[in-house]
Amino acid sequence: MNQTRLECPRGTFVLHRLPRRRREPLRAWDAADEYLLSTPELVSDTQQNVLIVNDAFGALSVALSDCKVQNWSDSWLAHEACRQNLAHNGLPPGSVEYVDSLQTPQAPLDIVLIKAPKTLALLEYQLLQLRPLLSADNRILLAGMTRAMPSSLWKMLEAIIGPTQTGPAIKKAKLIELRLDDSLSPPPNRFPVCWPLPDSELEICNHANVFSRDRLDVGARFMLQHLPPTEGAGEIIDLGCGNGVLGLMAAAQNPQAIVHFVDESYMALASARANCAQLEQAEQRCRFHIGDGLAGFADNSADLILCNPPFHQQQAIGDAVALAMFRHSARVLRAGGELIVIGNRHLGYHKKLKSYFNHVEVIASNAKFVILRGMG
Repeated sequence: MNQTRLECPRGTFVLHRLPRRRREPLRAWDAADEYLLSTPELVSDTQQNVLIVNDAFGALSVALSDCKVQNWSDSWLAHEACRQNLAHNGLPPGSVEYVDSLQTPQAPLDIVLIKAPKTLALLEYQLLQLRPLLSADNRILLAGMTRAMPSSLWKMLEAIIGPTQTGPAIKKAKLIELRLDDSLSPPPNRFPVCWPLPDSELEICNHANVFSRDRLDVGARFMLQHLPPTEGAGEIIDLGCGNGVLGLMAAAQNPQAIVHFVDESYMALASARANCAQLEQAEQRCRFHIGDGLAGFADNSADLILCNPPFHQQQAIGDAVALAMFRHSARVLRAGGELIVIGNRHLGYHKKLKSYFNHVEVIASNAKFVILRGMG
Protein backbone atom coordinates (compact mmCIF):
# COMPACT_ATOMS: atom_id res chain seq x y z
CA MET A 1 0.00 0.00 0.00
CA ASN A 2 1.33 3.42 -0.95
CA GLN A 3 2.57 5.58 1.91
CA THR A 4 1.54 9.24 1.59
CA ARG A 5 2.32 10.61 5.08
CA LEU A 6 5.81 12.02 5.57
CA GLU A 7 6.68 12.36 9.24
CA CYS A 8 9.72 14.52 9.96
CA PRO A 9 10.90 16.88 12.72
CA ARG A 10 9.03 19.79 11.12
CA GLY A 11 5.69 17.97 11.15
CA THR A 12 3.57 15.47 9.25
CA PHE A 13 2.64 16.12 5.63
CA VAL A 14 0.50 14.32 3.04
CA LEU A 15 2.38 14.02 -0.26
CA HIS A 16 1.49 12.59 -3.68
CA ARG A 17 3.48 11.95 -6.84
CA LEU A 18 2.61 13.28 -10.28
CA PRO A 19 1.23 12.11 -12.60
CA ARG A 20 -1.35 10.65 -10.19
CA ARG A 21 -2.27 7.01 -10.76
CA ARG A 22 -4.34 4.43 -8.95
CA ARG A 23 -2.54 2.14 -6.52
CA GLU A 24 0.64 4.19 -6.75
CA PRO A 25 3.41 1.93 -5.36
CA LEU A 26 6.00 4.66 -4.86
CA ARG A 27 6.30 7.42 -2.26
CA ALA A 28 6.65 11.10 -3.15
CA TRP A 29 9.87 11.30 -1.15
CA ASP A 30 12.86 9.11 -0.33
CA ALA A 31 15.32 8.52 2.49
CA ALA A 32 17.55 11.32 1.17
CA ASP A 33 14.69 13.81 1.74
CA GLU A 34 14.29 12.48 5.28
CA TYR A 35 18.04 12.80 5.85
CA LEU A 36 18.03 16.46 4.82
CA LEU A 37 14.97 17.28 6.92
CA SER A 38 16.65 15.82 9.99
CA THR A 39 19.50 18.37 9.73
CA PRO A 40 19.51 20.33 13.03
CA GLU A 41 19.43 23.77 11.35
CA LEU A 42 16.23 22.79 9.52
CA VAL A 43 14.27 21.37 12.43
CA SER A 44 12.66 24.60 13.65
CA ASP A 45 14.23 27.76 12.16
CA THR A 46 11.80 29.65 9.90
CA GLN A 47 13.80 32.80 9.24
CA GLN A 48 16.13 31.41 6.61
CA ASN A 49 16.40 31.89 2.86
CA VAL A 50 16.40 28.31 1.58
CA LEU A 51 17.16 27.23 -1.98
CA ILE A 52 15.93 23.73 -2.78
CA VAL A 53 17.32 22.13 -5.94
CA ASN A 54 15.75 19.13 -7.75
CA ASP A 55 12.88 18.62 -5.31
CA ALA A 56 11.12 15.79 -7.18
CA PHE A 57 7.57 16.14 -5.81
CA GLY A 58 7.85 19.00 -3.35
CA ALA A 59 8.58 17.05 -0.16
CA LEU A 60 11.37 19.40 0.93
CA SER A 61 9.59 22.57 -0.19
CA VAL A 62 6.34 21.63 1.56
CA ALA A 63 8.08 20.70 4.81
CA LEU A 64 10.09 23.95 4.78
CA SER A 65 7.38 26.20 3.38
CA ASP A 66 7.35 28.42 6.48
CA CYS A 67 10.89 29.47 5.50
CA LYS A 68 11.64 31.67 2.49
CA VAL A 69 11.84 28.90 -0.10
CA GLN A 70 12.95 28.92 -3.73
CA ASN A 71 12.31 25.66 -5.61
CA TRP A 72 14.78 25.35 -8.52
CA SER A 73 14.04 22.52 -10.94
CA ASP A 74 14.08 21.48 -14.59
CA SER A 75 10.76 19.66 -14.17
CA TRP A 76 7.36 21.29 -14.69
CA LEU A 77 5.81 18.20 -13.09
CA ALA A 78 7.99 18.66 -10.01
CA HIS A 79 6.83 22.25 -9.67
CA GLU A 80 3.19 21.27 -10.22
CA ALA A 81 3.47 18.44 -7.68
CA CYS A 82 4.79 20.94 -5.16
CA ARG A 83 1.86 23.29 -5.82
CA GLN A 84 -0.64 20.46 -5.39
CA ASN A 85 1.05 19.11 -2.26
CA LEU A 86 1.01 22.57 -0.67
CA ALA A 87 -2.75 22.61 -1.31
CA HIS A 88 -3.21 19.08 0.10
CA ASN A 89 -1.65 20.31 3.35
CA GLY A 90 -3.57 23.58 3.55
CA LEU A 91 -0.43 25.67 3.05
CA PRO A 92 -0.42 29.04 1.26
CA PRO A 93 0.19 28.67 -2.51
CA GLY A 94 2.60 31.62 -2.45
CA SER A 95 4.84 30.16 0.25
CA VAL A 96 7.22 28.70 -2.38
CA GLU A 97 8.81 30.59 -5.27
CA TYR A 98 9.35 28.47 -8.40
CA VAL A 99 12.48 28.94 -10.49
CA ASP A 100 12.90 26.99 -13.71
CA SER A 101 16.26 25.49 -14.61
CA LEU A 102 17.18 28.20 -17.14
CA GLN A 103 16.60 30.99 -14.65
CA THR A 104 18.96 31.91 -11.81
CA PRO A 105 17.81 31.83 -8.18
CA GLN A 106 17.89 35.06 -6.23
CA ALA A 107 20.38 35.87 -3.48
CA PRO A 108 20.72 36.12 -0.53
CA LEU A 109 20.81 32.44 0.39
CA ASP A 110 21.34 30.96 3.83
CA ILE A 111 20.91 27.24 3.18
CA VAL A 112 21.13 25.35 -0.11
CA LEU A 113 19.63 21.86 -0.26
CA ILE A 114 20.42 19.82 -3.38
CA LYS A 115 18.96 16.45 -4.35
CA ALA A 116 21.40 14.54 -6.56
CA PRO A 117 19.77 14.35 -10.03
CA LYS A 118 19.84 11.36 -12.35
CA THR A 119 21.88 13.38 -14.87
CA LEU A 120 25.22 14.64 -13.54
CA ALA A 121 25.44 17.09 -16.44
CA LEU A 122 22.42 18.88 -14.95
CA LEU A 123 24.16 19.04 -11.58
CA GLU A 124 27.30 20.42 -13.23
CA TYR A 125 25.25 23.19 -14.86
CA GLN A 126 23.44 23.95 -11.60
CA LEU A 127 26.63 24.15 -9.55
CA LEU A 128 28.24 26.53 -12.05
CA GLN A 129 25.14 28.76 -12.00
CA LEU A 130 24.95 28.57 -8.23
CA ARG A 131 28.57 29.30 -7.34
CA PRO A 132 28.44 33.12 -7.86
CA LEU A 133 25.52 33.31 -5.41
CA LEU A 134 27.37 31.56 -2.59
CA SER A 135 29.40 32.85 0.32
CA ALA A 136 31.50 31.18 2.98
CA ASP A 137 28.59 31.58 5.42
CA ASN A 138 26.21 29.42 3.42
CA ARG A 139 25.29 25.92 4.54
CA ILE A 140 25.33 23.73 1.41
CA LEU A 141 24.01 20.17 1.65
CA LEU A 142 23.59 17.58 -1.09
CA ALA A 143 21.77 14.31 -0.53
CA GLY A 144 20.85 11.33 -2.65
CA MET A 145 20.35 7.61 -2.66
CA THR A 146 23.69 5.81 -2.78
CA ARG A 147 22.90 4.14 -6.12
CA ALA A 148 22.56 7.57 -7.76
CA MET A 149 25.85 8.95 -6.44
CA PRO A 150 28.88 7.74 -8.43
CA SER A 151 32.40 8.64 -7.31
CA SER A 152 32.59 11.26 -10.07
CA LEU A 153 29.95 13.28 -8.19
CA TRP A 154 32.42 14.08 -5.38
CA LYS A 155 35.07 15.10 -7.90
CA MET A 156 32.61 17.48 -9.55
CA LEU A 157 31.55 19.04 -6.25
CA GLU A 158 35.15 19.63 -5.22
CA ALA A 159 36.15 21.04 -8.62
CA ILE A 160 33.28 23.55 -8.76
CA ILE A 161 32.37 24.42 -5.14
CA GLY A 162 35.05 23.20 -2.75
CA PRO A 163 35.81 20.63 -0.04
CA THR A 164 33.23 18.02 0.89
CA GLN A 165 32.43 16.09 4.05
CA THR A 166 30.26 12.99 3.78
CA GLY A 167 28.08 11.78 6.61
CA PRO A 168 27.25 8.15 7.38
CA ALA A 169 24.84 6.31 5.09
CA ILE A 170 21.30 6.13 6.51
CA LYS A 171 18.66 3.94 4.83
CA LYS A 172 20.90 3.76 1.73
CA ALA A 173 21.03 7.58 1.52
CA LYS A 174 24.10 9.78 1.79
CA LEU A 175 24.48 13.41 2.77
CA ILE A 176 27.40 15.59 1.70
CA GLU A 177 28.22 18.96 3.16
CA LEU A 178 30.08 21.39 0.86
CA ARG A 179 32.20 24.40 1.76
CA LEU A 180 32.86 27.17 -0.72
CA ASP A 181 36.51 27.58 -1.74
CA ASP A 182 36.91 31.13 -3.06
CA SER A 183 40.31 30.30 -4.54
CA LEU A 184 38.91 27.74 -7.00
CA SER A 185 38.78 28.47 -10.71
CA PRO A 186 35.87 26.31 -11.82
CA PRO A 187 35.63 25.10 -15.43
CA PRO A 188 33.55 27.14 -17.90
CA ASN A 189 29.90 26.26 -18.41
CA ARG A 190 29.89 24.00 -21.50
CA PHE A 191 26.13 24.02 -22.06
CA PRO A 192 24.30 24.00 -24.35
CA VAL A 193 26.27 21.46 -26.39
CA CYS A 194 25.85 21.69 -30.19
CA TRP A 195 26.68 19.16 -32.92
CA PRO A 196 25.79 18.62 -36.59
CA LEU A 197 22.80 16.39 -37.30
CA PRO A 198 24.00 13.53 -39.57
CA ASP A 199 22.74 13.52 -43.15
CA SER A 200 21.36 17.05 -42.92
CA GLU A 201 22.44 20.67 -42.91
CA LEU A 202 20.97 21.21 -39.44
CA GLU A 203 22.69 21.59 -36.09
CA ILE A 204 21.32 20.21 -32.83
CA CYS A 205 21.85 22.08 -29.55
CA ASN A 206 21.12 20.40 -26.22
CA HIS A 207 20.88 21.90 -22.78
CA ALA A 208 22.37 20.01 -19.85
CA ASN A 209 19.38 17.86 -18.84
CA VAL A 210 18.43 16.67 -22.34
CA PHE A 211 18.94 13.00 -23.14
CA SER A 212 21.92 12.18 -25.37
CA ARG A 213 23.55 15.58 -25.17
CA ASP A 214 26.64 14.97 -27.29
CA ARG A 215 25.34 13.02 -30.29
CA LEU A 216 22.23 11.61 -31.91
CA ASP A 217 21.19 8.62 -29.83
CA VAL A 218 20.80 5.30 -31.57
CA GLY A 219 17.05 5.10 -30.96
CA ALA A 220 16.36 8.51 -32.48
CA ARG A 221 18.67 7.69 -35.40
CA PHE A 222 16.69 4.50 -36.09
CA MET A 223 13.35 6.30 -35.87
CA LEU A 224 14.47 9.08 -38.21
CA GLN A 225 15.10 6.39 -40.82
CA HIS A 226 11.43 5.38 -40.60
CA LEU A 227 9.52 8.64 -40.17
CA PRO A 228 6.20 8.37 -42.04
CA PRO A 229 5.92 10.64 -45.09
CA THR A 230 3.59 13.59 -44.47
CA GLU A 231 2.27 16.28 -46.74
CA GLY A 232 -0.26 19.07 -46.64
CA ALA A 233 -1.58 21.10 -43.75
CA GLY A 234 -1.96 18.99 -40.63
CA GLU A 235 -1.17 18.82 -36.93
CA ILE A 236 1.90 16.81 -35.86
CA ILE A 237 2.96 16.33 -32.23
CA ASP A 238 6.43 15.41 -31.01
CA LEU A 239 5.43 14.01 -27.62
CA GLY A 240 8.18 13.94 -24.99
CA CYS A 241 10.21 15.84 -27.54
CA GLY A 242 13.56 16.21 -25.78
CA ASN A 243 15.70 18.26 -28.17
CA GLY A 244 12.90 18.06 -30.75
CA VAL A 245 14.83 16.19 -33.42
CA LEU A 246 11.85 14.03 -34.48
CA GLY A 247 9.48 16.97 -34.83
CA LEU A 248 12.21 19.05 -36.42
CA MET A 249 12.70 16.54 -39.22
CA ALA A 250 8.95 16.06 -39.63
CA ALA A 251 8.61 19.83 -40.00
CA ALA A 252 11.50 19.95 -42.47
CA GLN A 253 9.83 17.25 -44.60
CA ASN A 254 6.41 18.96 -44.51
CA PRO A 255 6.61 22.77 -44.55
CA GLN A 256 2.80 23.08 -44.52
CA ALA A 257 2.27 21.20 -41.24
CA ILE A 258 1.96 22.71 -37.78
CA VAL A 259 4.29 20.84 -35.42
CA HIS A 260 3.79 20.82 -31.65
CA PHE A 261 6.70 20.08 -29.31
CA VAL A 262 5.63 18.74 -25.89
CA ASP A 263 7.75 18.04 -22.83
CA GLU A 264 7.76 18.59 -19.09
CA SER A 265 11.45 19.61 -19.02
CA TYR A 266 12.19 23.32 -19.32
CA MET A 267 15.57 22.51 -20.85
CA ALA A 268 14.05 20.15 -23.40
CA LEU A 269 11.60 22.80 -24.63
CA ALA A 270 14.38 25.41 -24.77
CA SER A 271 16.53 23.01 -26.81
CA ALA A 272 13.68 22.19 -29.20
CA ARG A 273 12.86 25.89 -29.65
CA ALA A 274 16.49 26.71 -30.45
CA ASN A 275 16.75 23.83 -32.92
CA CYS A 276 13.53 24.74 -34.70
CA ALA A 277 14.73 28.31 -35.19
CA GLN A 278 16.73 26.94 -38.14
CA LEU A 279 13.51 26.29 -40.08
CA GLU A 280 11.89 28.84 -42.34
CA GLN A 281 8.83 30.46 -40.75
CA ALA A 282 9.49 28.56 -37.53
CA GLU A 283 7.43 30.98 -35.46
CA GLN A 284 4.33 30.27 -37.54
CA ARG A 285 4.87 26.51 -37.90
CA CYS A 286 6.15 25.39 -34.50
CA ARG A 287 4.37 25.40 -31.13
CA PHE A 288 5.97 24.61 -27.78
CA HIS A 289 4.06 23.20 -24.79
CA ILE A 290 5.41 22.71 -21.27
CA GLY A 291 3.25 20.51 -19.07
CA ASP A 292 1.85 17.06 -18.35
CA GLY A 293 1.93 15.40 -21.76
CA LEU A 294 -1.17 15.99 -23.87
CA ALA A 295 -3.37 17.14 -20.98
CA GLY A 296 -3.95 20.52 -22.63
CA PHE A 297 -4.78 19.16 -26.10
CA ALA A 298 -8.35 18.82 -27.35
CA ASP A 299 -9.84 15.50 -28.41
CA ASN A 300 -9.50 14.63 -32.10
CA SER A 301 -7.06 17.46 -32.78
CA ALA A 302 -3.91 15.79 -34.21
CA ASP A 303 -3.07 13.79 -37.32
CA LEU A 304 0.27 12.28 -36.31
CA ILE A 305 2.02 11.83 -32.96
CA LEU A 306 5.70 10.88 -32.78
CA CYS A 307 6.88 9.50 -29.46
CA ASN A 308 10.14 8.20 -28.02
CA PRO A 309 8.84 7.74 -24.46
CA PRO A 310 11.04 7.75 -21.36
CA PHE A 311 11.13 4.59 -19.28
CA HIS A 312 11.98 6.35 -16.02
CA GLN A 313 10.70 9.23 -13.92
CA GLN A 314 13.28 10.86 -11.66
CA GLN A 315 15.20 7.81 -10.36
CA ALA A 316 12.31 5.33 -10.71
CA ILE A 317 12.19 2.99 -13.72
CA GLY A 318 8.81 1.96 -15.10
CA ASP A 319 6.29 2.37 -17.90
CA ALA A 320 3.72 4.61 -16.17
CA VAL A 321 4.75 7.69 -18.14
CA ALA A 322 4.74 5.82 -21.46
CA LEU A 323 1.30 4.31 -20.80
CA ALA A 324 -0.11 7.74 -20.01
CA MET A 325 1.33 9.00 -23.29
CA PHE A 326 -0.33 6.16 -25.20
CA ARG A 327 -3.70 6.71 -23.52
CA HIS A 328 -3.73 10.46 -24.17
CA SER A 329 -2.53 9.96 -27.75
CA ALA A 330 -5.55 7.75 -28.49
CA ARG A 331 -7.79 10.56 -27.25
CA VAL A 332 -6.08 13.37 -29.14
CA LEU A 333 -5.69 11.68 -32.55
CA ARG A 334 -8.31 12.27 -35.21
CA ALA A 335 -9.97 9.37 -37.02
CA GLY A 336 -7.32 7.88 -39.28
CA GLY A 337 -4.52 9.46 -37.24
CA GLU A 338 -1.41 7.57 -36.21
CA LEU A 339 0.85 7.24 -33.19
CA ILE A 340 4.41 6.23 -34.10
CA VAL A 341 6.38 4.92 -31.11
CA ILE A 342 9.92 3.64 -30.67
CA GLY A 343 11.01 1.61 -27.67
CA ASN A 344 13.45 -1.00 -26.52
CA ARG A 345 12.21 -4.44 -27.58
CA HIS A 346 12.07 -5.75 -24.00
CA LEU A 347 9.56 -3.07 -22.94
CA GLY A 348 6.72 -4.87 -24.73
CA TYR A 349 5.01 -1.76 -26.06
CA HIS A 350 3.26 -3.80 -28.77
CA LYS A 351 0.93 -5.48 -26.27
CA LYS A 352 0.45 -2.33 -24.24
CA LEU A 353 -0.57 -0.24 -27.25
CA LYS A 354 -3.37 -2.71 -27.97
CA SER A 355 -5.11 -1.45 -24.82
CA TYR A 356 -5.61 1.91 -26.51
CA PHE A 357 -5.58 1.28 -30.29
CA ASN A 358 -7.62 -1.08 -32.46
CA HIS A 359 -4.75 -1.68 -34.85
CA VAL A 360 -1.07 -1.96 -33.89
CA GLU A 361 1.66 -2.95 -36.32
CA VAL A 362 5.44 -3.12 -36.46
CA ILE A 363 7.00 -0.59 -38.84
CA ALA A 364 10.61 -1.67 -38.31
CA SER A 365 12.78 -3.44 -35.77
CA ASN A 366 16.38 -4.34 -35.10
CA ALA A 367 18.20 -6.17 -32.34
CA LYS A 368 17.51 -3.42 -29.79
CA PHE A 369 14.53 -1.33 -30.89
CA VAL A 370 11.07 -1.71 -32.36
CA ILE A 371 9.05 1.02 -34.08
CA LEU A 372 5.27 0.63 -33.81
CA ARG A 373 2.24 2.27 -35.37
CA GLY A 374 -1.00 2.58 -33.41
CA MET A 375 -4.24 3.54 -35.17
CA GLY A 376 -7.80 3.85 -33.94
